[in-house]
Amino acid sequence: MIRFENVSVQFDQRRVLENIDLALGEKRIGIIGANGSGKSTLVRLLNGLQTATSGRVLVDDLDPAKDGRKVRRHVGFVFQNPDNQIVYPVVEEDLAFGLKALKLPRDEINHRIDEILARYDLLDFKTHPSHLLSGGQKQLLAISGVLVMAPRYVVFDEPTTLLDLRNRNRVERAIADLDQTVITVSHDLDLIAEYDRVLVIENGRIAVDDRPAVAIARYREMMA
Repeated sequence: MIRFENVSVQFDQRRVLENIDLALGEKRIGIIGANGSGKSTLVRLLNGLQTATSGRVLVDDLDPAKDGRKVRRHVGFVFQNPDNQIVYPVVEEDLAFGLKALKLPRDEINHRIDEILARYDLLDFKTHPSHLLSGGQKQLLAISGVLVMAPRYVVFDEPTTLLDLRNRNRVERAIADLDQTVITVSHDLDLIAEYDRVLVIENGRIAVDDRPAVAIARYREMMA
């Protein structure tokens, strides 16, 4: 369970989020809203990438502001641009980076890497230069780098924005097949149309909190 308890975030004189009270327990949660509405700030609170100015965030009773290292083991974060997430020049090295920090045996590290690469048809690219992958492959590598750590929650921040239709569909299928709880920030309304719950953020507040059909229809009206 994820809880926001009267959470506000302020940058200088600008209030980005204001008095957010939420309990998130569904398996698939979408977050939509106009640019600058506070969507990305909201999800960045979940693993300590952003801290609240006031109020408290709890992820399975852990506070990301105080227990950031523990929380980041439970909450994986996939960024919009995979180039901001891929650290090492070779695919297998990039995937091994986080696993080595867990002090896992080498055999276990290799097993996890091979398993996740096979899932996304990337096993043949294990020793391939990361920067030479296609845009879609890079996004799948970024997703793999999160999943190989076996998190409970996976947060996606605009995961399909930079992709063509074929790769957008590959990422959609990858997300749909996950066992983890998924929270997705997106302008791609079709991506979240079958989710369990959708939040609409407007001016730092929750404007709509409903099932996708209702929330998306309200959002379209708001943006008309």
